[in-house]
Amino acid sequence: MHQVEPVSSPTERALDRLSSSPRLWNALRWLAEAGFAGERMAIARELRPWHGDTRRFLDLGCGTGEFAREFPPGHYVGVDPSFAYVQFAAHHRPGAYLTGLGEALPFYDASFDAGLVCGVLHHLPDATASAAMSEMARVLCSNAPLLVIEDVPPPGRSNPAGQMLHTLDRGGYIRTTEAYRTIFGPAFRVEQSYPMRTGICDYAVYLLRRR
Repeated sequence: MHQVEPVSSPTERALDRLSSSPRLWNALRWLAEAGFAGERMAIARELRPWHGDTRRFLDLGCGTGEFAREFPPGHYVGVDPSFAYVQFAAHHRPGAYLTGLGEALPFYDASFDAGLVCGVLHHLPDATASAAMSEMARVLCSNAPLLVIEDVPPPGRSNPAGQMLHTLDRGGYIRTTEAYRTIFGPAFRVEQSYPMRTGICDYAVYLLRRR
């Protein structure tokens, strides 16, 4: 029997076209997330990169490399599955960039001193997200911090714009704050977690520590 493919809506098709353009998609997110102010503050507060810092930082799911300038020059590596986004980042941001999957990172064990996972896990089903976290544990040094920032459902009815945005999100696995904890794996301990709203977007922020 012939299987009929689901028909996407005009809105979904428009979003797919937008997301295929790194520049346009980044501009849309910049507007929705108030210039990524919350993410930048969390990076500064939890990972504490500073000019002259010699630690090696890995940004998993780096997208357009929006946060590269938050890290010391020459010590930032971004990985993303999208070749187009990696090419954009390499031409417009500082740092080194590679195309790759989170569940098969192209690095030796203990290659990095700190890591960032921002807006990635809500695009992945549980098994793939868990595999990506296992890979992060492998490539991070012992006791390395890992900052995870992920989309969560807006609390109550306090953010109708955020609720509408979630219906348009390209990630199909937005989880509760507790559900994310189940995929971090035994290699990490949660040192702290807290909610964050930046622009109209609600997030859960986790500071993990590699055991």
